[in-house]
Amino acid sequence: MNAKKRALGKGLSALLDTPGTEVQPRYDIEKDLHAVGTVAHVPLKLIDSNPFQPRTDFDEESLQELAASIKEQGVIQPVTIRKLEDGKFQLISGERRCKAALLAGLTEIPAYIRSANDQEMREMAIVENIQRENLNPIEIAMGYQQLIEDYKLTQEVLSERLGKSRPSISNHLRLLKLPGEIQIGLRQELISMGHARALVSIDNVQTQLDIFHDIMAQGLSVRDVEEIVKNLAETDENDEEPVNKKVSKAGNNKKYMDLQKSLSDFYGSKVQVKTRTGGKGAIVINFSSEEDLERILKLVQK
Repeated sequence: MNAKKRALGKGLSALLDTPGTEVQPRYDIEKDLHAVGTVAHVPLKLIDSNPFQPRTDFDEESLQELAASIKEQGVIQPVTIRKLEDGKFQLISGERRCKAALLAGLTEIPAYIRSANDQEMREMAIVENIQRENLNPIEIAMGYQQLIEDYKLTQEVLSERLGKSRPSISNHLRLLKLPGEIQIGLRQELISMGHARALVSIDNVQTQLDIFHDIMAQGLSVRDVEEIVKNLAETDENDEEPVNKKVSKAGNNKKYMDLQKSLSDFYGSKVQVKTRTGGKGAIVINFSSEEDLERILKLVQK
């Protein structure tokens, strides 16, 4: 481990901490030699985006809200940029602020100017976004994976560097094993992190996709999905058939999910269909009060 990797654990402030930083009221091309290590107002047209930016989704409504805030109060926290050889700059961190500043009609933005190589650019962009916790779970997972690969870190070491728990890092990385369609659903907030964590424990991809589609179609809660996964696991544990037959049997679970939906609609209450080995099982009808139980019993007796 070198000094750079130790800095990673101290967060973005350590990475950007440069003694002797001066505040320069306005960037002046004629004084370019004095730009590094200063905070200056830099024309937005001179700032290129960060090619290592881990964030790929920017919520339009959120950007508009930030733009409105910038119109009223200005940009409170400077962005961070690095100098390029052609007299322009490249964004290290603060892309959301730059986008909002443009929407607000600004032509320049306060920026901390520093020098950085490509590896430092990538490191700082990922660390800042992860520490701000404004990435979706897939972007966070991809950021973790990138740091592990680029710096040859173990999950344990990465946990220490970022101050994140080992289980949290492991759970995020497991999301990258999900089918692309489900990852997109998580990025677009069609499902939650809880849904995804339950789905990733299923080995069969088609079963994952079937349950994912049912989550969206039926509005299944995280607990509903966990129960389905639990039933699948119990079926597999008690099943003495060959593995290749288990996959097809797991795929048939959709039949029981559809049955649960039909019964829930009929009784106006949550219904669970639990299956066991040999075709056995149970149907559980939930009720919320004695009056609700009486209502359900009348339906059963029809």
